[in-house]
Amino acid sequence: MSEERYYATGKRKSAVARVWMWSGAGQITINKRPIDDYVKRETAKMVIRQPLELTETAGKYDIYVNVRGGGLSGQAGAIKHGIAKALLEISPEFRPVLKKAGLITRDSRIKERKKYGQRGARARFQFSKR
Repeated sequence: MSEERYYATGKRKSAVARVWMWSGAGQITINKRPIDDYVKRETAKMVIRQPLELTETAGKYDIYVNVRGGGLSGQAGAIKHGIAKALLEISPEFRPVLKKAGLITRDSRIKERKKYGQRGARARFQFSKR
């Protein structure tokens, strides 16, 4: 008998996290490495575990994550979004808790593109009258 696996995709900035969850001992593996080897900052680990702690499912599911793009903070946010969406696949009863914490909504803030005739996205070249 095969165990039930749940899949979801999370995104943040330019990072994309593909998350698989199944019942287990609570191990989190990111890019084939344990969470403690991949993520060094405690705040990023807290961000990743936030949906599990809110729904009181920490230690009940094994999580495998494949994440690409962005920096460490963006990747942590993408993993958090993916885990929250996977928890919704497991049980729709988690929706009010996750929604209130703002974990279901994708954070759409991304880097603004540089415009032509300017130095950056909004910065202009220095103006001189003469």
